[in-house]
Amino acid sequence: MRVSLTGPESSGKSSLAAALAAYFGAAWVPEFAREYLETNGPAYTLADLELIARGQLAAEDAAAAKTPGLLLCDTDLLVVKIWSEHAFGSCPAWMLAELDRPRYALTLLLAPDLPWTPDPLREHPDPADRWRFYELYRQELRARGWPFVEISGPPEQRSAKAVAAVTQAASSES
Repeated sequence: MRVSLTGPESSGKSSLAAALAAYFGAAWVPEFAREYLETNGPAYTLADLELIARGQLAAEDAAAAKTPGLLLCDTDLLVVKIWSEHAFGSCPAWMLAELDRPRYALTLLLAPDLPWTPDPLREHPDPADRWRFYELYRQELRARGWPFVEISGPPEQRSAKAVAAVTQAASSES
């Protein structure tokens, strides 16, 4: 069962993915974009975003092949779609087609209600931008009919809500 964590920058995806993996004793797939940009530098092109998208999907598929049970994915292709549309005004057709294929039993949509954590790879510290992106994620999830749960609040509340949502999704899968 795959669960993705999605949402704007600095909304706690990586921290929550690691915490959920520890709680459930599950595997998790780190955000491929971070590794890619740390290696290749923070400037990117649409071709780089395509490589990032392919890398994320490949990492998820490789982990799923080795891991029975729960797999937590720190980010998903939806992040790359929204990033691509914002930065370049479009998203490659193959990504859109890939988004039409069901991959996740559940998506956790993380609200940007945590303090901004500065990072040279992050681009949008303005709270209004962060909330605008959050709304784009929510609209996409609704339009695609993906099962999702919104996660917000202080870290303890986020963890509790996420654990409950993943537990419920896992019981529905069985």
